[in-house]
Amino acid sequence: MKNSRRYFIKQSALAGAAVLAAKAGFSAKSYKRIMGSNDRVRVGVVGFSDRHKGSHAPCFMNHYKELNFEVVAVSDIWKKRREEGAAFWKDKMQHDVIACRNNDEMHDKKLVDAVFLSTADFQHALHTVEVVKYGWDAYVEKPFAETMEDARAALKAVKASDRIIQIGSQRRSGANYHAANEFIRSGKFGPITMVELSWNVNQPGRWRRTALVPQLKEEDTDWKRWLLNRPYENFDARKYVEFRLFWPYSSGMPGQWMSHQIDTVHWFSGLQHPRSVVANGGIYMWKDGRKNWDTMTAVLDYGPIADPTSGFQVTFSSRMHNGDENPAEIYYSNGGELNLNTNKVSSQGGLTKKFADDMNMQPFLLPEMSLSEVEKVVVTANTGGDKLTNNHIRNWMECVRSRKTPNAPVEVGYSHSIATIMTNAAVHTGAKVTFDEKTQEVMAGGKIFKY
Repeated sequence: MKNSRRYFIKQSALAGAAVLAAKAGFSAKSYKRIMGSNDRVRVGVVGFSDRHKGSHAPCFMNHYKELNFEVVAVSDIWKKRREEGAAFWKDKMQHDVIACRNNDEMHDKKLVDAVFLSTADFQHALHTVEVVKYGWDAYVEKPFAETMEDARAALKAVKASDRIIQIGSQRRSGANYHAANEFIRSGKFGPITMVELSWNVNQPGRWRRTALVPQLKEEDTDWKRWLLNRPYENFDARKYVEFRLFWPYSSGMPGQWMSHQIDTVHWFSGLQHPRSVVANGGIYMWKDGRKNWDTMTAVLDYGPIADPTSGFQVTFSSRMHNGDENPAEIYYSNGGELNLNTNKVSSQGGLTKKFADDMNMQPFLLPEMSLSEVEKVVVTANTGGDKLTNNHIRNWMECVRSRKTPNAPVEVGYSHSIATIMTNAAVHTGAKVTFDEKTQEVMAGGKIFKY
């Protein structure tokens, strides 16, 4: 009788909670995924990369005890990295971490609830499809996708699920970026007229892994699984390890760097993609066998498709042979500029009274002001966990528990992918590239852009 009474009380409480969840808009399936404070979230690592080790890991360590998370498994098809990842996390967690040969094995063993996904650039979207099929939440590194085919497949899979997917666009978790967004959207900035984005380094070894390439042997990995849906070619250790230098495994600068900066353009303007893109550049300095450019400038036109007379221009320039790795993002209006390097709004270049009077216009000068909480962008792969990424990973972890929408949901990744794929198409074809809204295809010279 006591057991029956206890069971009845428990079931009544669950039923009542389910009713409340339904009123709050939770589905029965998503309600089951709401975790209590005593339920530990088991995390897996998909791809034990430099980015994961140098940035994800220290940020995760800042929050895992408070939020009751733990890393329990590492999935990597390369034996060396699989074993290194398991040993690394065993040391951090102070318990055994299971090394899995691939994602299927990690799923079959029912090891994890959520994963960090930091594989090669071209793999992110297709691995996202796997992730939601397995029922895992995920923190997915950018670029989200390098082809529209992959982007559409991943967007569809995520939207059909109830998984919490955070795209690694960490500017979305920066207080200064939120302040900039609020200021621009308030109307006080005036219409955006131009945006200048740049990302310059002087690093001969950037994206190179000269010591690591000779260590990779075909028998220690799964080359066909690594290629996924890319055309088959013979095993190439450089393309595997230094993938950022080789299309179609990475677009290089657009996917790696522009994806971060163009996301703020979409966020602040409310526009989802460019109207058109042109680009120029080449391999001017580092003639080391790479295929992706070491120098480029892209010009992107933004605005309503139906009204080509309104909008603004965005320029993205990048070079790998001269620079201090201090990415610049400057927004211009007729009244001045908003500079996300200095986190200041100023009247620099605004319409002064002298020139306004000449045309019987009102002068327009922005107020001199600072954005709240300056958070400098740290951009190297092994940062030790910069503040923006730290905030972003915590936001993902909190949303895994609450089931709320994270700061950078899947639509954010889909949107930045359109812009970077359009830019890559301009790089490879020399054409003025557009986007077909109906088919969701990138068009270059009247043809669908493919690899």
